[in-house]
Amino acid sequence: MLDILFSHSYYYRLDPKQWKNKTPFPPLGTLYAAALMRENNYCVDLFDTNLLESPFGIQSVIKNKKPKYLVIYDDGFNYLTKMCLTTMREACFQMIGFGKEQNCIVIICSSDSTDHYEKYIAMGADYIIQGEGEITLLELINSIEKKESIAVISGVVYQKENEIRVNSKRNVLQDLDKLPLPAWDLISIESYKNIWKQSGQPFTLNIATTRGCPYKCNWCAKPIYGNRYHAHSPEYIVNHIRFLTESFGVHRFWMCDDIFGLKPNWVQEFHAELQKQNLKISFYIQSRVDLLLKEDTIDALAKSGLEEVWVGAESASQKILDAMDKGTKVEQIYEATRLLKAKNIRVAFFLQFGYLGENQNDILKTVTMVKELMPDNIGISVSYPLPGTVFYEKVKSDLKEKSNWKDSDDLEMMFNGTFKSDYYRKLQRFVHKEYRKNQGFLNLKAIVRNPLKVSFQKIKSILKLGYYIPSAFADSLYLKKANNER
Repeated sequence: MLDILFSHSYYYRLDPKQWKNKTPFPPLGTLYAAALMRENNYCVDLFDTNLLESPFGIQSVIKNKKPKYLVIYDDGFNYLTKMCLTTMREACFQMIGFGKEQNCIVIICSSDSTDHYEKYIAMGADYIIQGEGEITLLELINSIEKKESIAVISGVVYQKENEIRVNSKRNVLQDLDKLPLPAWDLISIESYKNIWKQSGQPFTLNIATTRGCPYKCNWCAKPIYGNRYHAHSPEYIVNHIRFLTESFGVHRFWMCDDIFGLKPNWVQEFHAELQKQNLKISFYIQSRVDLLLKEDTIDALAKSGLEEVWVGAESASQKILDAMDKGTKVEQIYEATRLLKAKNIRVAFFLQFGYLGENQNDILKTVTMVKELMPDNIGISVSYPLPGTVFYEKVKSDLKEKSNWKDSDDLEMMFNGTFKSDYYRKLQRFVHKEYRKNQGFLNLKAIVRNPLKVSFQKIKSILKLGYYIPSAFADSLYLKKANNER
């Protein structure tokens, strides 16, 4: 009999924007939890939902394998799970029901259940794990097996005598190297490789070198790993990389940390360890512009194989950055972009519109910055209130029936911002079109200067000017009218 069937509640196919990219990542956080339970002599298996169309497939698996525990353990390293998308919540509710039909003890660990545990208990979940879950899960199942009290286990929510009990919070794990390597054998790597082939990008696996983020951007939720910041040793991470290269032939990695390389000298030691083990890789990261400007960070990253960095630029209005408690300066965005490009490292911007107090002038500053710096990619969202944040407290009185997006392309304004949702949806598309339009013009100039460096991608970009020029102009008229009518 199977002890624990692990699963999770993120389905790429139910998030059209993400599925279109064809770059899915395995549920890393789930694999860590499964590895720890297996190391402690539990028989475990995984029902991976990432590439599936619906939760119904788990029904037959539960019936056939008869697990005592169904553990729906979301990947806390996947930022999309922080958004608590209602499509994924509903899928999780269905999975809870399937588990209870087969008399499983159902345990949930996710950002959404941490924030809204009462909803999950109402749907039949026996236990909710709040925050970082591996050690809590181990203690919880050990206690159930030994018929010991649950009341003393930190990080657990449960119902007893028709009353929801919320135990004390658990401190986050400090020595991350104590964790075994994730249980990669529970994943069908070939299934992921087949999807990645459609993306046109080299196959990439996800690795987390750290947990948590010490910065205090007031819109950023940290329901799993919190404000504390702890790092694996460079030796642990390079050994993990060696395992993945030797096992699956992968040499490209997404370092899915909230903030990569914050610990002093970590990046330099990581580079030295890669050299020591004679490993050549490429990778991309998330970071902050102020962090990248410290000492020789960019040089060390370039030598280690960094090919792209996503930075939280957010806005080109210092007023908005300060209102967000971002702690960065607009000039740092410009300087970091210049230095990264000088090292032939691609730079991509996360941009955020709609924050409290943002006006048309602030928006124009951000659009101008994009056109001046021309990052290699952009990701655009609108401000999104999540429980536990200062921003949420500022706008929660505005939140009515809808307090979560359905999927990651929803872009619904859930509070009273400067403009309505339709404006920001049009703005998101306008900025993308302006960006692609500028890209086309730059490629045209490059070909005129050096016709020998023609590429299919450049020609394609130039041809699309026929669409982007009139389309962006039409969007600009709509936005101007909306601003005048406000």
